[in-house]
Amino acid sequence: MIKNPFSDEIYLKRTHPHSPDLRDEYFRDQTKIIHSLPFRRLKHKAQVFFAPNNDHICTRIEHVLHVATIAATICRGLNKSGNWQLSEDMAYAIGLGHDIGHAPFGHEGERAIDACLKPSGKRFLHELNSYRVVEHLANYGEGLNLTFAVKDGIICHCGEDFKNNALRPAAVPNDLEKITGRTQMPSTYEGCIVRLADKIAYFGRDIEDAIKADLITRADIPQEVRKEMGTSNGEIINTLTLDLIDHSKTKDSIGFSDEKFHLISQLRDFNYSRIYCNAQMLRRKEIVSKCLQDVFDYFRTLFKRHKFDYEAYTHEPQQAARGFGNYLKSMRNFYQENPDEIDIAIADYLAGMTDSFALTIMQEVLLPTAVDFFN
Repeated sequence: MIKNPFSDEIYLKRTHPHSPDLRDEYFRDQTKIIHSLPFRRLKHKAQVFFAPNNDHICTRIEHVLHVATIAATICRGLNKSGNWQLSEDMAYAIGLGHDIGHAPFGHEGERAIDACLKPSGKRFLHELNSYRVVEHLANYGEGLNLTFAVKDGIICHCGEDFKNNALRPAAVPNDLEKITGRTQMPSTYEGCIVRLADKIAYFGRDIEDAIKADLITRADIPQEVRKEMGTSNGEIINTLTLDLIDHSKTKDSIGFSDEKFHLISQLRDFNYSRIYCNAQMLRRKEIVSKCLQDVFDYFRTLFKRHKFDYEAYTHEPQQAARGFGNYLKSMRNFYQENPDEIDIAIADYLAGMTDSFALTIMQEVLLPTAVDFFN
């Protein structure tokens, strides 16, 4: 029987112990995530296409639901094989929370905030920020108090380079506070499964949206991919999910068959060349990146002026300034312990914004307003 390498005591540990109730511990984590404010905001954060005016374009909340259900399905399929002992609830919770700290405007927003932090020697990676949200920022600085296993899966969900097709848990439990990059494997098989479910979820879904946006047609999809995997999101998800289960059920690692892994690489290259690096998309990304960095500088200048004088922010003429002051005040117990890390606080604030809220801030801060000459 293949199961996780460490004890339940390690996986179920929470930062603050609390009494059990009728829910499974990992199901309890699911409800903690779902009821949190950062999770709610995912419905207005981009997956690929910024602030779409079409209700059927994928947002970040739809993506995490896809990942959660795919990961839980894979666990269920492997358990039914008789060789595996996995927690569907843990995988689902990791899937729900894996992008909870994602920036607005997708990965371009992530890169823009990262660029803002580099002069101070800091980094912004969305998976590290997702851990920061659930452990430190949510509930006004109290965190969500999730289990170690779920937090570990969240912070280690990214980093696949499409070269490793046999994922296994880390050799020792991760020290989550010391993770600073994307080289660390999760401490659970469920975390490994979420890493791959993330890819399964976005390949086909991004194609569907690109077709709606008239960037591509189904006929543009590589012929071998169309033949072996299908052209719709549902077909691609079904093909890859069943392949992963079938290929992994008799092994002690998680991965696709060589044939499907080859097709995934083709599909990834196609998506990057025809969707993510499309000329229209690149122009929008450049504008958004510049605007986010200008807004970051605006808040930095504002903080240099007022520091933690919350009353001073209330007298600023711009709503953006007053809103930032309100945010600092609501998080005062957290940020005043680290007053020299204001760049991190600004990054937290920007990363928490939805696409629409960030656009509103940009318009107020960066665009001139007409002078009213009428009395």
